[in-house]
Amino acid sequence: MKLTKTLITTALLGASVFSFQSTVYAMEEEQFDKIVHLFEQKDFNSALAIIRPLAEQGDGVAQAMLAALYKNGDGVKQDYFEAVKWYKKSVEQGVVIAEYDLAGMYINGLGVKQNYQEGFKLLKEAAEQDYVDAQFKVGVMYKEGVGVKQNNTEAVKWLKKAANQNDTESQMILGDMYYDGDGVKENKTEAIKWYQKAAENNNSRAQAIVGLAYMGGIGVKQNFATAKKWFGKACDNKEQKGCEMYKQLNQGTK
Repeated sequence: MKLTKTLITTALLGASVFSFQSTVYAMEEEQFDKIVHLFEQKDFNSALAIIRPLAEQGDGVAQAMLAALYKNGDGVKQDYFEAVKWYKKSVEQGVVIAEYDLAGMYINGLGVKQNYQEGFKLLKEAAEQDYVDAQFKVGVMYKEGVGVKQNNTEAVKWLKKAANQNDTESQMILGDMYYDGDGVKENKTEAIKWYQKAAENNNSRAQAIVGLAYMGGIGVKQNFATAKKWFGKACDNKEQKGCEMYKQLNQGTK
């Protein structure tokens, strides 16, 4: 049975999230699940025994997995050149995680000559397939003018795509941009909207900022009870400013 749905696991290669989207790869779901289990057990040698034959037979997902094993030195001797070779084969089949990871190889000069333009191109391809981490990085590269001509309009566009997929870093950057008028027209209401989304994702800095916004009526209607709530959440997350402001409001001062 061919994979016909998105398969997502956080088990592969540490904390990385692997999203394999395809209707054309030969790997069966049962094989995929077995590999995931072996990764969870850190039994990379057994995983490799399944992955390598599939990769050599042209399976795009297996090729991306094999590349990642070489990149991280799991079950094989670390070899960036081999990693790049297998990532490229996987990219030819449109595997989005391979596009994303190969971009990182180019950006960091691992196994290839450092090339920000090529890295950006690959990230853009992954971003256009709704891969949230790629959307975030494309936005940042447009903002900073790395690998592409600086373009704040494009930066905001891609950061919003990632932010709307609940990417906290993108939400924070958008908040900062709108609050400071950095590359966009200053808009405190828009800034607090994005900070609040990040705060709801448990970002402690955002929680303190939202608390200050409600305390001062910046971009939102002044509300001390709501300010105190967000300061409390920030303090619970070890944000010193949140603790200070929570204590201040508890003492009945402003």
